[in-house]
Amino acid sequence: MSKHVLIVGASRGIGLGLAEEFKSRGWEVTGTERSKSEELHALDGVKIATLDVTDPSTFEVDGEFDAVIVNAGITGAKHQSSEQATPDEVAEVMMTNAFGPVHLGKKLLPQIRRGGSLSFMSSLMGSIEDSSGGYELYRTSKTAQNMLAKGVSENEAKERGVAVLSLHPGWVQTDMGGPNAKITVEESAKGLADVVENASGSYAYVDYTGKALPF
Repeated sequence: MSKHVLIVGASRGIGLGLAEEFKSRGWEVTGTERSKSEELHALDGVKIATLDVTDPSTFEVDGEFDAVIVNAGITGAKHQSSEQATPDEVAEVMMTNAFGPVHLGKKLLPQIRRGGSLSFMSSLMGSIEDSSGGYELYRTSKTAQNMLAKGVSENEAKERGVAVLSLHPGWVQTDMGGPNAKITVEESAKGLADVVENASGSYAYVDYTGKALPF
């Protein structure tokens, strides 16, 4: 029986790249979108569901999975400033990047097979030790996501034998990463897929090469 991966946020960028990569490795792939993605629908044999990480009423996805990858995120308000941030701007970036994805991860956990993995798309910018400041809204949301993800590992996933990963995809040539980014979507997706396929243990915060990152 082929393994089954659920990729949340597979409509473009890294999520779409991951759908293509896992499909090429013979995995059964289910990808989610918020609105219709022609690129995702063009992938033969990929199951597609509609899901929004900020709307729990959309969290029902059929299937049992060996791996779930929650790839959802926004940069947040353009100013990225703690001084200028409004309550709505803080709520939007925190719900989209941290609380929504982790709420979804907890909801899907019973559908992950023992020995499988639950991954959240994080960022090196969520590392407090590595931080140079700036991008305050985005950085804070990813740090919060890492904290919540480790909590899922300790309190819910570990007892079910499910590894939890916070993944840094690298600086990737996507809409968010921009054209000057150092690696292609294909390079990032290949590395991330290797990391997911080899996931074991409880919790890890790693990049697309499998290198451990500092909190």
